[in-house]
Parts: sequence; structure tokens; C-alpha cells
Amino acid sequence: MNYLTIKDIDNLNEWVQQAIQLKKNPFAHQNLGKNKTLGMLFFNPSLRTRLSTQKAAIHLGMNVMVMNFTGEGWSLEFEDGAVMNGGNSEHIKEAAAVISQYCDVLAIRAFAGLVDRDKDYAETVMNGFKKYATIPIVNMESAAGHPLQALADAITMEELKPAHRPKVVLSWAPHPKALPQAVANSFVEMMQLQDADFVITHPKGYELHPDVVKNSAIEYNQEKAFANADFVYTKNWSAYRDYGKVLSTDSAWMVTAEKMKLTNKAYFMHCLPVRRNVIVTDEVLDSPQSVVIQQANNRTFAAQLVLKKVLEK
Repeated sequence: MNYLTIKDIDNLNEWVQQAIQLKKNPFAHQNLGKNKTLGMLFFNPSLRTRLSTQKAAIHLGMNVMVMNFTGEGWSLEFEDGAVMNGGNSEHIKEAAAVISQYCDVLAIRAFAGLVDRDKDYAETVMNGFKKYATIPIVNMESAAGHPLQALADAITMEELKPAHRPKVVLSWAPHPKALPQAVANSFVEMMQLQDADFVITHPKGYELHPDVVKNSAIEYNQEKAFANADFVYTKNWSAYRDYGKVLSTDSAWMVTAEKMKLTNKAYFMHCLPVRRNVIVTDEVLDSPQSVVIQQANNRTFAAQLVLKKVLEK
């Protein structure tokens, strides 16, 4: 079993309930991972993902090995038939085969380059390891998706859900740098499995991949989208059509206390890290309605559930 996208979840509601049970007794399955090793490969920086996934593995009794390719590993070649007379020192074929001998499960984090859209959405790194590794692969954020984050978000919303059918808003917000679409993509895919009134709001030009959005509602007026919302999930992403471009840094899209007053006392959600007073004001982020720390805590139990299912298979 691999966990590469939200589509690898066979029943989201069941997974969420199982994760909530794990949260009540994290060490209930600590013998499941005994004498098993999780290898974690990072091609990009991490805080929550690394620590929560490592903690999840420890809860299951696993050993953990971590390698940062940003400064520790050989630069990898992913193209089949490549003449390796350039900067890349090792081919994915050998690297994946060798790692498969050292580990029982492999977790990988590799961001989008935001230059070549086709290459990013082909998931070159993740699919390269999937092709040549002989052990299960877990996606700790790839070029186009972050399914561990989306599962944690689903857990958080279940813990806080209102008695009525909730309204959930995914709102773009400004950021000085070009960021990937991965978190937004997986959140949209997760919400499409939920019984909720779901709306995506962003400036024109920031439409996500049409195969991801499908029939999800889009509202270009942020304040209209916020009306009566129960959850406001905020995240920046760069343009998909004008790939990797920052088309706007309009501070009018920042989430403020005034905008949150339009909601049904909505919970504010963000995957973190978040730029204060750019994405969201201090007043909102420090308010009782902000659940970003609870979200971050649920990253452990999302990862633990995935690892448990992998080990059981």
C-alpha cells in the first residue's frame, strides 16, 4: 500500500474516525512497528511534517532514519536513459533500490519547482521512487499534493463540526513568494469527499487545475464567500495557468477580523507556516477561533493512521 494522494483513502469518514481513536491512545499499537524502519527523505525544508511523521512512527514502535537531500545526499537523476555527464551523481534506479534494502517504509517530501508545470504535475520525484522502490511510499508533500495535511484537516474539522451541514471556504491570500498548489489541491480533493457547502475564493487568474477543482464552486468576491462560513481555510498558491507566477500581492485579500465577522463565527485554519499580517492579521491568528495549533497536532495522527495502515498491509 502506498499513500500518495487523497485518492488512496477508500473511506474518508472511516479514516477520520480511526485517527481520532488513535489520538485517544497513541501507543495502543506500539508493537506494530517493532523492528521496522521508516526512512524519511527531504528534498525541501520541513518542521511539522518531519516532526509529526517521526513522532507518529515512534508511537508505532518504528525506528526512523532521516536524510536531507538539500545538503546530505547525492543529486539524483530521474530520467530513464540519461547520459549522466552533468551535475547529477546517482540515478533513482540505484538510489531507490538501495534505500529499499535499508527501510521498510519510505516517506518523501519534494516540492514543485514552479518552472515546468508538466514536470511538476508528473510528480517526477514521487513517481520515480514509486517505480523503482520495492517498499511502500508515503507522500509527505509532493509537487502537486499534500495528502497528509488534508487528512489532518479532515480530522480537525470533524472534531469541531457544527450540528448543521457546514459551510467551508478555501481562501487564497497574498504572499510575497510563489508557492506551490499542493496544499490547496489536496484540500479541494478532500472536501469533495465531504458533505459540506464548499466554496473556493481567489482573485481571477488563480484558478487551480481544472481536473482538481471539477465542479467545486468558485467565488471571486472573498467577502461574499465568507458569508455564514463555519470554517475558513486560508492558503496562498501561485498561478496554475500562468504557472508559478505571482499575479497579485493585493493586501485586500488578507484575512482580517472584520472579514471573519461575516462568517458564522468560523474557525480559522491554516497549514502553517503562516506570514503574520500578510496572509492573516495577528488579531485573527491569536483569537480563540484560530485552530492552527490543533491542526498541527493532528498532523501526527494523520501520519500515524497512514503508517499503521501501511504496516498492516
